[in-house]
Amino acid sequence: MLNRVILIGRLTRDPELRYTPSGVAVTQFTLAVDRPFTSQSGQREADFIPIVVWRQQAEHCANYLRKGRLAAVDGRIQVRNYDNNEGRRVYVTEVIADNVRFLDRGDNSESSFRDNGDAMGMGGARGMSGGGGNRGGYGGGARDNQDPFQDDGRPVDISDDDLPF
Repeated sequence: MLNRVILIGRLTRDPELRYTPSGVAVTQFTLAVDRPFTSQSGQREADFIPIVVWRQQAEHCANYLRKGRLAAVDGRIQVRNYDNNEGRRVYVTEVIADNVRFLDRGDNSESSFRDNGDAMGMGGARGMSGGGGNRGGYGGGARDNQDPFQDDGRPVDISDDDLPF
């Protein structure tokens, strides 16, 4: 069985950071994800998807993400239910994030990440991953914050020996 979702969208509001009674950080925000088509009137539509992030990554999201920022979320869909004050059962569908990447700099500058010790070694505002450390993708503080994919449209020089196929 497989339950995996990857989303890229913009935050509709600032993240809300809370702590459980046992002291575990949890952050919630909503991600607006564009649909791949337009409506009959020619307007782009979006889905508004609730995201839940736990522990240290929750604190990073609360500190560095803001309304309008572009983020990628990798996680799983979870459906939970509860009985409201009127005794009715309410179902909630949300994405539990395993990994959140910050895809733009927003209002934060790279220096604000370095001033905070760049605790996750992610090399500035390009991205964050949870659990401490770089899991591939954007990272590597030792690279002096250079974009490894920046080529100005020039072809990439790769020998056939470097290709996996």
